[in-house]
Amino acid sequence: MHVLSALFRLTAALLAIIPAARAAECSPQALGVSRVIEIDGGERLALGLQTYPRTLALADREVVLTFDDGPAHGATERVLDALKAECARATFFLVGSHAAESPALVRRIVAEGHNAGHHSYSHPARTLRLMSEDAAQADIEKGFRAVDAAAGFPPADSPHFPFFRFPGFADTPELVRWLEDRDVAVFGADLWASDWQEMTPRAELELVMSRLEAAGKGIVLFHDPRPSTAAMMPDFLHELKARGFRLVHIVPGDGPTPIVHAKPGWTSATEAIIAKTLGPKGLRSEPQEEGRGVKSQ
Repeated sequence: MHVLSALFRLTAALLAIIPAARAAECSPQALGVSRVIEIDGGERLALGLQTYPRTLALADREVVLTFDDGPAHGATERVLDALKAECARATFFLVGSHAAESPALVRRIVAEGHNAGHHSYSHPARTLRLMSEDAAQADIEKGFRAVDAAAGFPPADSPHFPFFRFPGFADTPELVRWLEDRDVAVFGADLWASDWQEMTPRAELELVMSRLEAAGKGIVLFHDPRPSTAAMMPDFLHELKARGFRLVHIVPGDGPTPIVHAKPGWTSATEAIIAKTLGPKGLRSEPQEEGRGVKSQ
């Protein structure tokens, strides 16, 4: 793993240079990237307060942008155009089958300084939680290979961008530990735009900004295939700048990863949603703990 670790450090270093190297291309009014945080998957972290009792230790009004379910022609290009215009960077948790269908989009994501993270191969409607462990692992592995191949990376034992988000946030303790054993960082989110619901771009902008103002900071979840998200992204980025929010980009690298634990009494918001959607069979078999990392046997 030491060779892969060195490669990840090199990737992180190169990505950290990108904002400065391209600063001359950005107008003074552009949002840009205020700082880069290296994420060490070997620390066995699962991050994002909506699902896990810990998240990144961000300063007030710092935001991490993430997108799920892409790439999708038509919408993802518009999101990338908006990010490029503001010299902004994000992490795209890509569905492997979509990446295989749109390799040029995956290559553009990587070429423009974003992360091509992972979101399973098939994004199963019944979720990875309701699949056998072997079948779920195979779907995740296939997703790793599909995204890496689409991006032009050579086959490897571990994904080039070792970031993963569970479809529907429906993880299992066993799958989280399996990913952590491979030094893959697992992400939830701190807040979301609820853009899986039908709404106008203006309504989505008002909703996500109200949530950001209430939270003050956090890892934000969008879905780049959603037309409303693609349409509102330029205004969203402008609004971040206007309201004094600063963009933080996450990259693979060495620790220690800066984290903060949930407040006493924390509960998982996503587990309540999963229970409502999947019923008793969808309940997590092992509760989350408030300590560092996910509970291990």
